[in-house]
Amino acid sequence: MEERPAGDDAAARTPDDAVDEAGERARAIRESVAVGVATAIYGISFGALSVAAGLDVWQTVFLSLVMFTGGSQFALVGVLAAGGAAAGGSAIATAAMLGIRNVVYGMRMKPLVGGSPARNVLAAWITIDESTAVALAQKLPGNARLGFWLTGAIVFVGWNLTTLAGALIGDAMGDTRAWGLDAAAGAAFLGLLWPRLKRFQAGAVAVGAAVVAAVVMPFVMPGLPVLIAALVALLVGWFNLFDRRRRA
Repeated sequence: MEERPAGDDAAARTPDDAVDEAGERARAIRESVAVGVATAIYGISFGALSVAAGLDVWQTVFLSLVMFTGGSQFALVGVLAAGGAAAGGSAIATAAMLGIRNVVYGMRMKPLVGGSPARNVLAAWITIDESTAVALAQKLPGNARLGFWLTGAIVFVGWNLTTLAGALIGDAMGDTRAWGLDAAAGAAFLGLLWPRLKRFQAGAVAVGAAVVAAVVMPFVMPGLPVLIAALVALLVGWFNLFDRRRRA
């Protein structure tokens, strides 16, 4: 078979290759829009729950602007709803612990989207579960960058707009506890967690953490049970428990 010079790759591309690349790019855009819009809608829940936890409308909006990581935001307002201002330290620690995952995402995304310092700062702001997932689902580097930036931008704009809407709705409702919103933070967080419980080890960690949290809850201030329960995950990870493949 005749070998082609490395520089002739572009010339050797067929119309089918161009069609495939266009299709992949269109797929990246569709996925970005679908994931971005679906995620942004959850901001309504966060806005209402934040007001229920005691924050006012503008504090809620500011929190979404500067924090912008859904799981950590729900955890923060959930702890505040349970313990009030006295649980502020525990709430911040819980949110920070959940936000550590974004550091891992950042290390994975930096080679893909890195550039000038300003570009890195902007990329760090929108490095979240959704933008990372869409980027990693793409086959071509260019589409991965497109998926990352487009998904992050849609979620950021949409999340902040729906947060404002949810906060205004919650503020207009008055006593949100009468509507059951004081218990909705835990339900919302469970909804975020549920899709991640497909593997046996993840389920075992969740059950063990729930048992530990239930045992210590009567004896410590709100927020601390979550931090103490996190020791279950550290224990399982350190000793690699429930890893059936390794045992096999």
